This record gives sequence, structure tokens and C-alpha cells, in this order.
Amino acid sequence: MPAPLRRGDPGYRRAVVGLVAAGLATFSAMYSTQALMPALSEDLHANPAQAALTVSSATGLLALTILPASVLSERFGRGRVIVTSAVAATLVGLLTPLAPSLTWLVVGRGLQGVLLAGVPATAMAWLAEEVDGADLSSAMGLYVAGTTVGGLLGRLIPAGVLEFANWRVALAISAVVALACAGLTAAVLPEQRRFVAKPLTIASETAAVLRHWRNPGLAALFILPFVLMGTFVSLYNYLAYRLIGVFGLSPALAGAVFLLYLCGTASSAYAGRLAGRLGPGPVLVGGALLALAALPLAAVPVLPVLLAATAVFTTGFFTVHAVASGWVGALAVRDRAEASGMYLSCYYLGSSILGYASGMVFHGAGWPGLVAWLTALSGLGVAVAAYVVRRASPPTF
Repeated sequence: MPAPLRRGDPGYRRAVVGLVAAGLATFSAMYSTQALMPALSEDLHANPAQAALTVSSATGLLALTILPASVLSERFGRGRVIVTSAVAATLVGLLTPLAPSLTWLVVGRGLQGVLLAGVPATAMAWLAEEVDGADLSSAMGLYVAGTTVGGLLGRLIPAGVLEFANWRVALAISAVVALACAGLTAAVLPEQRRFVAKPLTIASETAAVLRHWRNPGLAALFILPFVLMGTFVSLYNYLAYRLIGVFGLSPALAGAVFLLYLCGTASSAYAGRLAGRLGPGPVLVGGALLALAALPLAAVPVLPVLLAATAVFTTGFFTVHAVASGWVGALAVRDRAEASGMYLSCYYLGSSILGYASGMVFHGAGWPGLVAWLTALSGLGVAVAAYVVRRASPPTF
């Protein structure tokens, strides 16, 4: 079998660029309607929870499709699934601005979510197989950082366009950018050299998933992203309503709050190195505690305090995600694609289910009720992170 890719190899650079571009395309497309939710509420006469369905339909169906996509990658190869998924999903994204109603927009976004699943389902498994263990945490951190930048672009671009055009134009421009990133992935991602196809049977794949859930450490690592990703997406889903309705910001200025994603980009890239010095356990729990400590401050009716709380929460959340995602790959010594797929399935199910449920809380109890609800969820996340440290063997970062 060929030697794994090391930092400095041309193949390593192409792999990192290709997968970062795939992350940019996927996450730009996935969250392209989040910054548009207040505009959708106004133009399509939807309450916040209904507008949130344009996000939840994409993330929810993506979550349900991740495991099938990871299984297909075991047979046909990770790279083929990544490229096909990124290109097909971003092409469908070009059609979503034409939706004649909220219902059709939700349907189109759901289809886009199904097609997007191949990238998050297989990217981490691609890296785990192709990159040398000494450089894996760095490569994984860069990929996760790329997903945060993609999420940032998917919010900032449409929010900025709203200053001079309607939400349809904003969504179309965002879709073009995502397609360009997908094309870069198709152009530069190298062929896999260490992939070995395996036969597919429903029984074997079901057994692999159940085996992962019977591992207490892995099971906790699956529950953790459900809780914290749901909390994270809920905060950003409804933050623009607060910024526009209470603080009087324009849609573009409200959308600029997503620049705080850069805190997540920095913490994702740094978390692996910090875990190498302190150990993954303290970094995982520390990130969860940081997120929990920040949330109550979001209820303070002072704009700088709200923004600071959001920045600190974002830093804590992405610290947890970077460490936990790497921990899954290290703990699952076999059937890694299924383990990564289950982690991300729970991650996006949290985004979809809790993101919508939080909209109902916000609609009924307002911003203070939403903050209290999210603080409780984040507290649960701290408890799960502590359980992971007790029950899972620590990986080498």
C-alpha cells in the first residue's frame, strides 16, 4: 500500500485545498438561507420557525442521507462521492431562487441537503485514510476551518446582497460562489491511493453502526454534537431577528454578525495543537464550558455584550467540534466511514430538530426564553463532554 501523505508533499497540499474547497461549497450552500430568514418572513409571510425550515430541511435531510452516502463511499471511493455530491448540490442551488413559494423553497432546500451529504459524510474518512497520523489533526483542523469559512460566506454574501437586491438575487449569487468552489474541488482533489473497497450488505452496515453505538465513548461522541450543534444553529438562526427588531440594524449589518464565525475558524485550527499539549479531554470539556458560560450573557440587552457572548460561544463550540470529530476517527479503529457518518448525522439532526424547536420557543417565549432554553441545552452538552472524557480512550493529537 502507498505511503500516507505527509505535510510538504504535493499530494498533501492538493488534498487540503480540494477538501477545504469542498467544505466551502458545502457549507456555503447549506446555510445560504439562514441570513435571509427575516427577509423570507417579510416577503413570504412566515413566522421565524417556518422560515427556519429552509435551513432545517437542508440539514435534516442531509443528516438522514449521510450514512447512506458514507456506505456508498465504502464501495465507490470517497473522492468520487465528494466531487459528485459537491457539484450536483451546488447545481441544484442555482434553481432554489426560482421557488414560487416558501413550500417549494423548503422542498428545493431539502433536495439540496440530500445531495450535499456526500461531502461531510466522507471528507474526514478520506483524510483519516490518506494522511499520515502525525499530520492528521492539522489536516482535519484545516478542513473544519474551511467549513466554518464556507458557513461564513453562505451567510455574509446573501446578507450583503440584501442591501441592493431581494432575497432571490442574494440566494442566486451565493449559489454561483458555491458552484465555483465545487469546481475547484473537482479540479484539484487527488485520487485516493490507500482506499480499499469493501462489499456492501445491509446486515454488515447495520452491524457496524450498532457496534459503534454499543461503545459508550463513541455513543457519547454522537450525542454531543446533536446537543451543541442544535444550540449553535439555534442561536444564529434567530439572532438576526434580535439585531434587526430590537437594535435596529439593517439586514446587511445584522448579517455581518456571522463574521464571528472567524472565531470558530481560528479555534478549529488551534484546538488540535492545544489538545496535543494539554490532552484532548481538558480541551473538549473546556470548550463546552466556555460555550455554556457565554450563553446567559446573550440575554443582556446591550449590543456589545450580545456580540461578545456570541463570539465566545462560537469559539467554545468549534473547539468542541474540532476535538470531538478527530476523537471519533481515532476511536473507531474499523468502519471509520460509518463512525464519521453517524457523528455527522447526529450533528445535523441536532441542527434540524433543535433549530426548528428553538424557533417555536422563540416564537412563544421571546429572546429571554430562547436564551434560557439554549443555556439548558449547553449545560447538557457539558455533562456529555465530561462523560466522554471518563469513558473514551483519549486519541493522540
